[in-house]
Amino acid sequence: MEPAEIAKLAATLDLLWQRFLPQMLERIALLETAATGCRNATLTEAQIRAAHNAAHNLAGSLGTFDLTRGSVLARELELMYSVGDGPAPELAPQLTSLAAELQSIVESRK
Repeated sequence: MEPAEIAKLAATLDLLWQRFLPQMLERIALLETAATGCRNATLTEAQIRAAHNAAHNLAGSLGTFDLTRGSVLARELELMYSVGDGPAPELAPQLTSLAAELQSIVESRK
């Protein structure tokens, strides 16, 4: 690929990043809310579904932007929210930590 093509592709990805950044931050906020619900044992079925969907969407979109670590973390969260009635309360610290790391990864790309 020619340097001009690479630069054009990078610029396009940067534009897409800015366009989808609010959605990604919203999805991370959903994951943080679900982690809090898990910690407080108030996690609802709707929150579990929302967290699962948010994690699934983040896994794909972060991979698109070559944020492999973020994609892996989101996939892990997706799996955690796909089990039965959702994650057990003792997993709340891990859920919180994973969501915080995702936040950090997304913020570092800005």
